[in-house]
Amino acid sequence: MSAQKTIRQSADSVEENALRLEQDKAEQVVDALNTELANSYVLYHQLKKHHWVVEGAEFLPLHEFLEEAYEHVEEGADVIAERAQALGGVPVSGPSNQEERATVEFEGEDVYDVRTMFENDLEIYGDIIESMRDSIELAENLGDHATAEILREILVTLEEDGHHFEHYLEDDTLVLEDATH
Repeated sequence: MSAQKTIRQSADSVEENALRLEQDKAEQVVDALNTELANSYVLYHQLKKHHWVVEGAEFLPLHEFLEEAYEHVEEGADVIAERAQALGGVPVSGPSNQEERATVEFEGEDVYDVRTMFENDLEIYGDIIESMRDSIELAENLGDHATAEILREILVTLEEDGHHFEHYLEDDTLVLEDATH
């Protein structure tokens, strides 16, 4: 670690931005973005865990699906962090700060059956989707239409992936009952 100790910007501060969003409005939007960023990383880590531990007859397609899902979440998180920085803020980046900031909760380190894991994932998706909608509305109400549009694009992907989890949780299956007992 560098011996240099010059802090260029405190983590919880929002500086004047070149995008000309007023300071008080930028502070509110950055606060919302940091919550969305923290939520994204809780979901990312849970999906990554499920990617590592998934087992069973449908292992490979589920393993690949989970990889695609956590990649989507990570891509969205990167866009959110860059927007917070563009608005003069500092993206929440440390694991403990993200956990503290998040409004969703990681399921823990235990390994569950696939259905339980996917139900837990779908629950977080739903919570994040609701939170994202609130953040979009906040940005719109503050006149930050670009942030609202950025979050809308991320929301579309979240909703699509959440809907795929819902499909996986349906009762219908090609797996014979004899194969599961």
